[in-house]
Amino acid sequence: MKGLRLSVRTKLTALYGGLFLVTGIVLLLINYLLVSTTLPATQPFASAAVAARAPAGAAVPAGPADTQVYPTTPTIEVVTTSLDEYRSSTLSNLLLQSGIALVIAAGLAVLLGWLTASRVLRPVHEVTSAARKLGAENLDRRINLDGPSDELKELADTFDRMLDRLAGSFDSQRRFVANASHELRTPLAVQRTLIEVALADPEVTPQVRRLGEHLLHTNERSERMIEGLLTLARSDRGLPSRVPVQLAEVAANVVRALAPLAAEHEVEVSTDLAERTVAGDPVLLERLVTNLVENAIRYNRPGGTVHVRVGRNPALTVQNTGPVIRADAIPGLFEPFRRLDHERTSGAKGAGLGLSIVRSVAQAHDGSVYAQPAESGGLVAGVWLPESR
Repeated sequence: MKGLRLSVRTKLTALYGGLFLVTGIVLLLINYLLVSTTLPATQPFASAAVAARAPAGAAVPAGPADTQVYPTTPTIEVVTTSLDEYRSSTLSNLLLQSGIALVIAAGLAVLLGWLTASRVLRPVHEVTSAARKLGAENLDRRINLDGPSDELKELADTFDRMLDRLAGSFDSQRRFVANASHELRTPLAVQRTLIEVALADPEVTPQVRRLGEHLLHTNERSERMIEGLLTLARSDRGLPSRVPVQLAEVAANVVRALAPLAAEHEVEVSTDLAERTVAGDPVLLERLVTNLVENAIRYNRPGGTVHVRVGRNPALTVQNTGPVIRADAIPGLFEPFRRLDHERTSGAKGAGLGLSIVRSVAQAHDGSVYAQPAESGGLVAGVWLPESR
């Protein structure tokens, strides 16, 4: 059947059972032929009976004459018929009993084949299970398969060596992120402080002030980009630990913190917050909510609205008004440095990392994110997160 996919265990079981069944049928046929050739034929017994019943000195007919009935020997026909019935009955019983035994043995062969295939494929299942449980936060998992040095152990050992290389790469990445966090933030902070001190001088000329404000704007954009990249790298590494987080409380704090930005853009923010507990990183979850709400405010129209909802699933929904968005343009919004206008040099609204961080944080919490155009314009973004246990 087209599209039918059988597991390797099922294929091996079918192979074992099929081979046993074919072998059993061949043995049954050989046994039948051997038994049929060793059973006494009608002719010898009939001839012996004729010789015993015929008068002394009389010739005993051979061949087809054996089946003739002598008037003086009425028991020859009975003996011949009994031998035919015995031969036919014996062969029939042999086929029936051998067939039943073959069916029972085939069933046992299928069961034993299933168990044997399971045992043979156990190392493969261990490799698969380790790969499913593998994450950036638990690269210390290893299979450490015991047993003879066969192909399956070689596969498991190769997988373990690959994990060793991955763990080393992730450790190097963590050290790089920690160093970059310090090395990149500090010069930008010093640069911003120097510009602010220079602008605080009352004798600064208008040309220098405009230049300083432009530098401050560029510095702020660089800081946002670096902060976004570091957050993106941190969420991509996974979560080293999880704690219960009240998502409604996080959303309420974010809405209060972004109230000045909403007032600046003349956008009204409404909320519908239900109790929802998520197991994860509070800082990353706050960043997820902040990015969604901030994007909904910035990419809006004057007098527009933003609605933030917290519920079961999706755990978080943010909807805004604004320009009409094409459905085919939405997948690109979750890529780093992608915007609707494809503009990379303008820093008026951000660095283009907002939704990329949202997707990465959601995946780090074993969740997902989606977006779709709103009917009247704007965007509806939702985040699916598992329930806290």
